[in-house]
Amino acid sequence: MLIRVTVREVMKPDVVTVVSSKSVRDVANLVFDRDLGSVAVTENGDTVGIVTKTDLVGCLAKHADADAVTAGDIMTTPVVTISPSATIERAATKLRDNDVKQLLVTEDGELAGVVTVTHLSYYLPQLAIRSTAEPEERHGRRAHSGPGLLYEDVDWETEFVCEDEDRVLVGDTVRFSKPLTDQDVFDFAQATGDTNRLHLDEAYANETRFGRRIAHGVLTVGVVSAALARLPGLVIYLSQQASFVGPVDIGDRVTAECRVIEDLDGDRFRLQTNVRDEDGNTVLDGEATVIVDQLPESERRERAAAPGS
Repeated sequence: MLIRVTVREVMKPDVVTVVSSKSVRDVANLVFDRDLGSVAVTENGDTVGIVTKTDLVGCLAKHADADAVTAGDIMTTPVVTISPSATIERAATKLRDNDVKQLLVTEDGELAGVVTVTHLSYYLPQLAIRSTAEPEERHGRRAHSGPGLLYEDVDWETEFVCEDEDRVLVGDTVRFSKPLTDQDVFDFAQATGDTNRLHLDEAYANETRFGRRIAHGVLTVGVVSAALARLPGLVIYLSQQASFVGPVDIGDRVTAECRVIEDLDGDRFRLQTNVRDEDGNTVLDGEATVIVDQLPESERRERAAAPGS
């Protein structure tokens, strides 16, 4: 028997609104600080438009004075809406027919939520959208010249405490920090197939022991892998032992710390690994074993030719 999935089951509730006179600078600060995909625009209590993160990026690239441009100037209007009782197939049709990526959900004339292509793609895989842009062209990313890394993100932070920046030694410590955003969680679910509702469905998660959605445990382990990748050389996992000590809230900045505790010979090393949330609480504890190969010859040549080498 086919189960009829409605918009109410997949939408994100509690839409954030701004008045049409609010400056683009203020709207951008709100959207990026809270990691929102969009905000609804109101006038005299009525919803008159929507401003997406893409709209803001385009506006900020064109206008030097973000205080002189308002939400009303850049909003998409009229608003495309849908009922929470509509099927997700109907929502997909509306998205396609109106060439938009987000729909505001309204019930009895009031805003009830927002549903996006991303939300629907987990139920309707044919809607999954993959960017074809090169990493350095994507907003918020920059090409990275470090060993073995293709790019970095402006929200990521790395610290490497060592005696020799060109090789791994016992006592070396690397720390990598990034926020685990709502988009990260949805992307991880799509990439792995782990669509456990605890991580994706707010209403469902509210009834669990956690009382809220939390990030996937293995997604948190991935931050350890990201830290290891920032050691000198080409780092390859051999094993990872992990104990999940506590939940990670979506939106939290997490920090993975990896400390080299033993040289196993043959370019193999054992490391103590842990992840802390933004309050400093340990959420993951464990050990990793890695092998550190030389970088490919092409990258060694590039690094040797770089200024300051």
